[in-house]
Amino acid sequence: MLKSLLAIEDDVIAVEYAHPRLSSAELNAECAARADVYRLLSGVFVEEPGQVFVQAMRSSDVLQSLATAGMQFDADFTAPDSEALVERLACEYTTLFAATGGFPPVESVRLTGRYKQDPHFKVEQTYAKWGFVLHKGRFEVFPDQLGVELMFVAELLERCSLALARGDEAGYRRLEREVKRFWTQHLGRWVRGYARLIEQAAEHSFYREMARLLGGFADEEIAAMGLRIDDLDHGRAVVPKAEIRVEFNPDEPVCNSCEAAPTGPKRAASVHTLHDLR
Repeated sequence: MLKSLLAIEDDVIAVEYAHPRLSSAELNAECAARADVYRLLSGVFVEEPGQVFVQAMRSSDVLQSLATAGMQFDADFTAPDSEALVERLACEYTTLFAATGGFPPVESVRLTGRYKQDPHFKVEQTYAKWGFVLHKGRFEVFPDQLGVELMFVAELLERCSLALARGDEAGYRRLEREVKRFWTQHLGRWVRGYARLIEQAAEHSFYREMARLLGGFADEEIAAMGLRIDDLDHGRAVVPKAEIRVEFNPDEPVCNSCEAAPTGPKRAASVHTLHDLR
């Protein structure tokens, strides 16, 4: 099995959400299964897939699990040797997610057309609150990057499992509320539309099918948690750049010499808003 890499079991993808009155053991198993899917999807979108990841994804166990969920890969994924496939997927990843004209999997970009906007700073604050530390991998990533946001929820769900295992019902409920809050304020606002966009834009069947899995899983999670969230992404190929905002007072002196200037009738101070430049 792939527990050490993808944390995925044979029946992970086809997760069924049963009646809410589950035993602690059943809730524990459900949290672990959901975390497995989050980690799988995080590995797909966080960076270019490496050799080990590709080999794991093409194992018979994982392919069977994905096939159960309706994922059908073409020969471009199943036929090439691992080295050639890694190179091809790296090119596809760059074209889709990193190159000019592509679709960066970053919440700020998808919602505002710019990097490092409000979602960037809000998820940073959330990570700090829960002790979630973002380490640099092969490449530096933004905190509101899709793979990072998915990995954060996987971490929360694994903490849910630990809380249930030690009988900490209050701790479990607190973590569960945070998962719902994070979906409401972040993932739920953009991943469904983004998944549709990548499914349509992808040339390689790997990213097409992984985008299908992301979209379907997002729908299931939102429904299972009983959330009502508007899709603000809408799968737009082009996201207009939002207006940049900054708070400033044009009457405030910016140097000591200004304070020595002759005094006269003063205008009422005003504040001009230009939007979230930090």
